[in-house]
Amino acid sequence: MRSVKFLVAAGAASLLSSMAFAADLAIAPPPMSYAPPADFGGWYLRGDIGMTNQRLRSLDNPGDPDTPLFKSTGLGFDSSTLWDVGVGYQFNNWFRADVIGQWRGRANFHGSQSIPFGGAFGPFFTEANNYSGSKSEAVVMANAYVDLGTWWCVTPYIGAGIGTSYNRISGFRDDGVSINTAITPPLSNSVTYAGDAGKWNFAWALHAGLAYRVTPNVTIELGYSYMSLGDAVTGPTNSFDGVTVVNGSQFVMKNITSNDLKLGVRWNLESAPVYAPPLVTKG
Repeated sequence: MRSVKFLVAAGAASLLSSMAFAADLAIAPPPMSYAPPADFGGWYLRGDIGMTNQRLRSLDNPGDPDTPLFKSTGLGFDSSTLWDVGVGYQFNNWFRADVIGQWRGRANFHGSQSIPFGGAFGPFFTEANNYSGSKSEAVVMANAYVDLGTWWCVTPYIGAGIGTSYNRISGFRDDGVSINTAITPPLSNSVTYAGDAGKWNFAWALHAGLAYRVTPNVTIELGYSYMSLGDAVTGPTNSFDGVTVVNGSQFVMKNITSNDLKLGVRWNLESAPVYAPPLVTKG
């Protein structure tokens, strides 16, 4: 009889234990899964500062018959600052695009041109001109970039852009000297002033650089851009040669290009997801 009671008690204890375990299974929360944080961020703002290194193919004066004979020396620009702001969108973890507005500060222009003996005015004529002035640009450009992978938070990228550039010339001056041995006196000086003027041009660019992700929402860029900015044209000119004042044609700076170095920041406008582990309690 005693053994029967022991078996009944053991069976009841086993039954109660099984029921408690089943109840725990019934009320236990299902396992939770979390998607990994996205590695791109949708809309972003950007800003850049940098320096320009500009050059031009030639300086022409269509109204001067001696233009094809000119030999140029040292035509070029001093470096100038640039800054831009823009808005863009990161489409995935390797492609993004943005639109920027860029201001390129005044770059001083300098250089000279000369004609050896034998210009348009006879075999005994030569001429030399020294130029000065400044140039600035306002650029609007749409850009697309390809990110080439990320190593230790650093992402190299390449890109290209198209847009328009308003090139403005200010304070242009031509100090000239002419020698004509067929007349007396053979030496004469002249000064030519050009009015300030600007011109819209088609512009394009190639980009390359390195991006460093400081936080999920902030990225710093060190970038290089090759810019093709088109032509720039002065206003009408007035020339004074010591005797008369002559209205002349405009000077044209042909095929302006620039090698730019920039430091930029991108701000992601959409917060990156933050991983939060499930809350575990013991009752």
